[in-house]
Amino acid sequence: MSDRRNFLRFLAASPLFTTYSSFSQVLADTSGSVIQDPSEALNVFEMEAAARATVPPAHFGYLASGVDDDGTLRANREGYTRYQIRPRRLVDVSSYDMSAELFGLRSSTPVFLAPLGSCGAFHPDGEVGVARAAREKETAMILSTQASRPIEEVIDARGGPIWFQLYSTNSWSVTEHLVQRAERAGATAIALTVDLPAGRNTETADLLARADARVCESCHVPGRSKPAFEGVDMDGVGLVDASLTWSVVGRLKNLTSLPIIIKGIETREDAVLAVDSGADGVVVSNHGGRATPTGRGTIEALPEVAEAVNGRIPVIVDGGIRRGSDIFKAIALGASAVGIGRPYAWCLGAFGQAGVEHAIDRLSREFAITMRGSGARSLDEINRDHIIDTQSRR
Repeated sequence: MSDRRNFLRFLAASPLFTTYSSFSQVLADTSGSVIQDPSEALNVFEMEAAARATVPPAHFGYLASGVDDDGTLRANREGYTRYQIRPRRLVDVSSYDMSAELFGLRSSTPVFLAPLGSCGAFHPDGEVGVARAAREKETAMILSTQASRPIEEVIDARGGPIWFQLYSTNSWSVTEHLVQRAERAGATAIALTVDLPAGRNTETADLLARADARVCESCHVPGRSKPAFEGVDMDGVGLVDASLTWSVVGRLKNLTSLPIIIKGIETREDAVLAVDSGADGVVVSNHGGRATPTGRGTIEALPEVAEAVNGRIPVIVDGGIRRGSDIFKAIALGASAVGIGRPYAWCLGAFGQAGVEHAIDRLSREFAITMRGSGARSLDEINRDHIIDTQSRR
């Protein structure tokens, strides 16, 4: 086994492995090669390997899966290689500020913890553990409708406001209940997800579920609602409404005084419609490569959305962010903040709250190095001049 581990370490430097993620996944299948403490992690990919070794196959499949052949999932990550950074030198970067603030959420960096359902499937602390890490690291958090812990508990653990990600459901009365409960609990914005009107085909998740010998009902009891739906009659109610149109923005704004953010925008046309409909912000997102199989990364969609919005409302992007340099590229291309999902889920699954904290620290450190190394002292100083699009050589 020792010889095998040495061989795998040798392969780390080989062109056979084009990303560290690939090597980490190999190590995850090798006894004794996975990190045992979050402080050992050199990057979030090592956390992925640790999570693969600890999270049950079916639950890990939920994290690993895109849709169809996972092409859009890969595009989210590979899209960042399209852009190169143009650093500026001899700038005094001894003082710098990485913080961001949007709609009542202040974060020490532009990293937001994106909504991810059923975090209790990865660690018993679930979203409460994530919230505690967010509190310790002054990081913004968005809670999923499908969270495994009640919003009141999560906000209490966070020690401050969060945003609530909303699945509209096909019952307006249930939607009203969700929004009003979030507002009462202390959420400062509603992020309406609009990218799953027809469901999705998650083949990788289904394949990994075959490798899980547990009885599904041991943790997924039929008919048991998520905490967000407790006390609500869900008979005949579905999570999404395929009949939604842009009029839903006005309906939500009549329902609540909270800002309405539209999550799942990928084109300039929809960005314009979001602004014209009264949306207060947009998230460029393809549900982590798990919505429409476009084959296009969100970082590639970001420039046209940011150009169409033209500074009128904030633009956030998620999908594929694994490095601090990815964060820098997204800000340079017009994002006010970025969302991460899988990276903190890996860390939660592997090490609980401590893992999430370490992941935030690693990404923050990498972003600070990239930002200062490029001559920027604040987010406002990061702009399109810092970026080359290798497909246009701009």
